[in-house]
Amino acid sequence: MLLEARNICFGYDKKRLVLEGVSFALEAGARVGLVGSSGCGKSTLAQILAGNLPPHSGSVLFDNKPFPPKGFCPVQLIHQHPEKAVNPRWKLKEILAESWVPDDDFLTALGIEKSWLNRYPAELSGGELQRFCIARALAPRTRVIIADEISTMLDVVTQAQIWELLLRIIDQRGLSLLAITHNQALAARVCSQIVQLAGGRTLLP
Repeated sequence: MLLEARNICFGYDKKRLVLEGVSFALEAGARVGLVGSSGCGKSTLAQILAGNLPPHSGSVLFDNKPFPPKGFCPVQLIHQHPEKAVNPRWKLKEILAESWVPDDDFLTALGIEKSWLNRYPAELSGGELQRFCIARALAPRTRVIIADEISTMLDVVTQAQIWELLLRIIDQRGLSLLAITHNQALAARVCSQIVQLAGGRTLLP
């Protein structure tokens, strides 16, 4: 398995666990949908799998090695709210340079205008900023994309465009995808396997 979580437990207080004994595995090149209702722990699990949040117990492995690794993380998380994932005081070119500097052709393929890079995040629409966050996540060393409700706040047309762009690049590069959503129909369209999360525990289809 490329990315594996073993018996993950996490709680924001001592009285209630958000995740309780969650085990999950993602194969190389797989498209998996993680579906569950609001508040079931999907986003918390995403943060743990991306190495942004340590579990209270259990472990995460990447390529059978302890995770997260030092340096660049091969697991990249794209957030539901792109404005919360960037520094509002930095221009987009400064934010992007922290991960990598894509060429103009790559930006154009994602529908990103070069002039955007000299703007601040607040100067872009939600859909434009989400395209930028996708570009940032697709650095050459990335091997897993975790998409956490990435199109929920967007209009229907922009949702379709965002997913079409992301899936095309994922397939071209042979990346793994974990699509986190409460939308069962969306998960069925973009993924070949669906895992349910309920009550802080993963359930097989």
